[in-house]
Amino acid sequence: MNKHVHIVGAGLAGLSAAVRLAEAGIAVTLHEATRQAGGRCRSYDDAATGMHIDNGTHLLLSGNHAAVDYLRAIGVTPDFAPANFRFVDGATGGSWILRLGDGRFPAWIFDAGSRVPRTSLLDYLKLAPMLIGGADRPLREVLDRDSELYRRLLDPLMVAALNIDTPNGSSKLAAQIARETLLRGGQACRPLVFESGLSTAFVAPALDRLQRWGVAIKLEHELEAITRSDDRIVALRFKDGEIAIGPDDAVILAVPAYAATSLVPDLTAPDEFRAIVNVHYDIAPPQGTPFMTGVIGQTVEWIFAFKSRISATISHADRLLTLPRQELAQTVWREISDILEMDAPLPKWQLVRERRATFAATPDQNARRPSARTRWRNLILAGDWTDTGLPATIEGAIRSGRNAAGLIRQT
Repeated sequence: MNKHVHIVGAGLAGLSAAVRLAEAGIAVTLHEATRQAGGRCRSYDDAATGMHIDNGTHLLLSGNHAAVDYLRAIGVTPDFAPANFRFVDGATGGSWILRLGDGRFPAWIFDAGSRVPRTSLLDYLKLAPMLIGGADRPLREVLDRDSELYRRLLDPLMVAALNIDTPNGSSKLAAQIARETLLRGGQACRPLVFESGLSTAFVAPALDRLQRWGVAIKLEHELEAITRSDDRIVALRFKDGEIAIGPDDAVILAVPAYAATSLVPDLTAPDEFRAIVNVHYDIAPPQGTPFMTGVIGQTVEWIFAFKSRISATISHADRLLTLPRQELAQTVWREISDILEMDAPLPKWQLVRERRATFAATPDQNARRPSARTRWRNLILAGDWTDTGLPATIEGAIRSGRNAAGLIRQT
């Protein structure tokens, strides 16, 4: 094929598109503004602590089919953990395990010993109006916020999935999350464990595979401007010069929303964002600690127990951006040590604050998400902020890249 595709942005959306196109024998050049690929999905050696950590701890499930397909395409075999999720109530000290089984049907809803304690089948049936669809509304209008199901499962789940306070979250995005995970039984809800880091799983194997397929990868190659004609892109201007886009060539713009709007005139895109805070501790968890623990009523929301370290994630974390780092790390460690029953002083730690981790998943912001196609026939958009039907997740980013590649192949 004579087509040459320039992909701008080597986050997971760009990598996903590049893998799909290169597999099909299409010439690809991948441009990345920073010195490393992966975007928000990356790992690094932290000089302060000596730990190899992820910039953010991301949860993926076996039902994230685009992510699973991507991993297999780059030669990675996913490692699935059982679909059992431990929760701890910080207010009461009580704990329970949500047991989703291993089937394709959500039989756990009908089993009092598997579902959320003090909930009945009727509580789950009340979710039908949200799941059926209709207009996108704030979740406060469709969920019973006084129920045990909301407090013990829906609220922590939606804060993590949407990265927003649940009452203001998008009912459409929440419903799609539920349809693709909880309502498909335990077989779709087994966590993917990446003990050696996200870059090792998602980024390094992709770059290796792309290079072997002949893809040109240009790091520290920031796009400054796009030159357009009436209906197509004709050139890309980088700091080191301009690249002409031939009549059979195409461009996939896989950069963050705020970068895309500066490059593409009149592009409507999400313009409100929310933060995520991750804290990593250089200490091994107690023997037998579950891989992940959901926490209710505390600062920490999710605890991830790796073999040699403990990581904590806090979503919708704008309120914590101005808190002194030492104070926040100490607070989170105090909560973790109580929950995991660890009598240990504050270990070496690293705290990562992502101020614009995701777009704000409200109905208004969801309505601002553009489709992949643009009015220029050879310019396609990709990224978790485009209209994927999912909130800003790894699955959404990879799915957007796959879809962008599909549109390119159709032209």
